[in-house]
Formats: sequence, C-alpha cells, structure tokens
Amino acid sequence: MTTSELHLERGAGMALWRQIEETLAEEIGQGVYPPGKRLPTEAELAERFNVNRHTVRRAMAELAARGAVRVEQGRGTFVHEYPIEWSVSRRTRFSENIARAGRGVGGTLLRTLELPASETVAEALAIAPGDPVVLIERLGSADGRPISIGSHHFPARRFGGLIAAFRETGTITKALAACGVPDYTRKSTRVTARMPSADEARLLHQPQSRPVLQTEAINIDPQGVIIEYGVSRMAADRVQLVLES
Repeated sequence: MTTSELHLERGAGMALWRQIEETLAEEIGQGVYPPGKRLPTEAELAERFNVNRHTVRRAMAELAARGAVRVEQGRGTFVHEYPIEWSVSRRTRFSENIARAGRGVGGTLLRTLELPASETVAEALAIAPGDPVVLIERLGSADGRPISIGSHHFPARRFGGLIAAFRETGTITKALAACGVPDYTRKSTRVTARMPSADEARLLHQPQSRPVLQTEAINIDPQGVIIEYGVSRMAADRVQLVLES
C-alpha cells in the first residue's frame, strides 16, 4: 500500500495516533524515510491521514520517545541516524572522526580572540591565572548537521601568531604546524554529561532538555609540554565515544 492509498481504520480498536505512529515507523523501516530525512510537517501529515494536528503531534511524540525520530527546533522532525563513533585516543582529530564515519566534514568559526586565562584554563595549561591565552571557538558539523562546539585555548606567549595561521590554513592542526608544532598528542580527556545552556542548545539545534557530552582535553607537543586545553560540548544522541588505548 502506498502512502497516498493509506486509510486509517476508525473505530477498529486502535487509536488513530497509534495507527499513524505504526504506519510511519513501518515506512521508516522500509526506507521510505531514510536516516537523516526530514519527515513531512504536522500540517502535511494531518492532511494525509485526515486527522487534526493534535493527533499527529501525539504520534510524533511517541516516535520520538522510542528513538525513531528527533525534533530540531525551528527545522522540523528527522529520522534518527546512527550516532557517529568518536574515537578518543592518543591522536584525536575532529575531521578524522567525521571522515571515518563516512560523513562530510564541515564547521563554522564562532570567534577568535586573546583573553586572560581563567583559573580553570590556567591550571589546565600550567600557566598563571591572567596570563594571555588564544581562544579559537568553532562549531563542527557532519553532513551539515551540528555535532560539537569546541573551545580551544592555547598559551599566547608561545602561540601569538596562531589566529593568523588558523585563518590562513583553516584547521588547528595545520595552524599549530605553522607555529612550530608539527604533531601533538592527547595527554588526558575528562568526560561529563550535563544539560546545555540556551546558546549551546541553539547552536546544536537541539532542545535544552536533551543533555550534551562535555569533554575537557589536554594536548601536549612531542616534548611533553602542554599546548592546548580544549572543551567540547557534543550532542549526546549524535556521538558515541570510543576510548582507545
């Protein structure tokens, strides 16, 4: 039966919203709506099934509750994709993780600036509070969908030209190489789960009621000197952390 031929069985003992839920779930399973595909709007589904929007809304809420779809504020309802495996290893690179998952790597630069180190940043970088640090903050995406917000801090006395190098090369790895650090490795990673701020939820296109995974990472150069303190906030339903020795 095609979608245009479908008729709900009214008075058949199964609620209309449940029939809509099961129909859409079956179509998702059959690939009519593949992973990442946006579903029709509530108005379109209400017209298709000849019901009111409240009935459609109940069906969509149940689909979301069972993990079949996700709702992005201001964008619509999408079929849930498999989470990206995010390798946390000695060499952790955003672009490599996204490319390994077969997704298109993208991102948006949010801001670059030099500012005094807070106590938290200073302790992580092994510098004094108030010492200047370079901050590069960007929004990383996979296939155009936001995945993480990364805030990368570097000691400015060593990396005063990092912002210019980053703007020229477009990646932190290449910018560090231009500043004399051809390679760097992960010293430690701390992972926590928390609820996002309003700005974080907006940037990640998710509701504030859905948690994010926060990683705090310290990277070192080949001589073992700390060069970066990075904080990433990831949409928890879009990534799966894989810890590698």
